[in-house]
Amino acid sequence: MDMKDRRSVAERVADGLMRCVESLVSVVKLLSRSRGCDWVCGGGGRGRCGGELVVLGNGPSLRGLLDGGRGGLRGRDLLAVNFAGRTVEFFDLRPGLYVLADPVFFGDTCDGNVLGLREALGRVDWDMRLFVPWGVDASAYEGNGCVRVERFNFLAVEGWGWLERWAWGSGRGMPRPRNVLIPSLMIGLWLGYDVVYVAGADHSWMRTLEVDEGNRVVSVQPHFYADNEEEGRRVAEVYSGVRLHEVVYSFYLAFKGYHAIRRLADRMGIRVVNVTAGSFIDAFERGRL
Repeated sequence: MDMKDRRSVAERVADGLMRCVESLVSVVKLLSRSRGCDWVCGGGGRGRCGGELVVLGNGPSLRGLLDGGRGGLRGRDLLAVNFAGRTVEFFDLRPGLYVLADPVFFGDTCDGNVLGLREALGRVDWDMRLFVPWGVDASAYEGNGCVRVERFNFLAVEGWGWLERWAWGSGRGMPRPRNVLIPSLMIGLWLGYDVVYVAGADHSWMRTLEVDEGNRVVSVQPHFYADNEEEGRRVAEVYSGVRLHEVVYSFYLAFKGYHAIRRLADRMGIRVVNVTAGSFIDAFERGRL
């Protein structure tokens, strides 16, 4: 056996050990933190809802879809995320599903953008399901009778294949959720749609990634709407002290997670179609609305 073969065996052994460690950690998390979700398809007696869902990411390419007549959105359920509720388009589109995952949205806060979002969701006058992680204080979103708060397991489960398949398929966990799009897609699968379209998911951050003369990592993540100064300061604060390898690793986890979602969708017989022009996501089939 030459050196290359010996390295391959060593790498396989190391991968196997790492998979065991990941699996054991995931089992502990599942036992201590995961909870049932009675709205998950097959988990609460509800059959597959069918139909088509459009997950509206907040990337800049969404502007082209919104300004182009929006014909492809008609007759399809819509899911919005993060600060989309603060836009004029939100009240025009009236999405029936909404996902919040980042801790910044929950509990006591003096963040003007979060307070503005809460006020906007308080004015929703159509039936909307707001999905939030188990364990967060979402009481600020529960005052509007049109908005039904529902919980999901914002819990990374990795390891043995059978463990991932069971946890992800049952709603007990998901691929590592590095951004809000991952739980949004998982919710689309759990609800049992036939087709889940992904719009506004540019994920082209690598084009805007820089390191300045002070060795500070600058990661610009533009949206279809204009971020105000307060949100710009918050994002800069989040990235303060973060190193380039950590940012790139975060990108790696996100793109890896989409391939895991693709595998789960294929097993469930659900199509996930990326309709984002110029998207960097390489996991899903490409198409148009």
